Amino acid sequence: MVSMEPIVLGDYSYTAVTVRLPKTTLLTVSNDKGYIMCGALDVGLLNTQLQDRKIVAGRAVGVKTIEQLLKAPLESVTLEAEQLGIYAGMSGEQALLKMV
Repeated sequence: MVSMEPIVLGDYSYTAVTVRLPKTTLLTVSNDKGYIMCGALDVGLLNTQLQDRKIVAGRAVGVKTIEQLLKAPLESVTLEAEQLGIYAGMSGEQALLKMV
């Protein structure tokens, strides 16, 4: 099952997507600039093989809901995210507010 819902943080809107798969759930919250995602995100791949795409993204591990994804500290971020002041350890919500 796939569900989408709008998320508002401050004055900004994002789209939250939950994809329920057998034995796992994929979670993302995004806008037109970037996204945060659950542990399924491969930041290393984005920073190396897909570096030319300049993807702004962050990864949080151990999260099972969108709310947890927003509150959890990011475990890793892309090089492009770092250029916006997003860093590992900041919450998903803080990171999203820098993606405006």
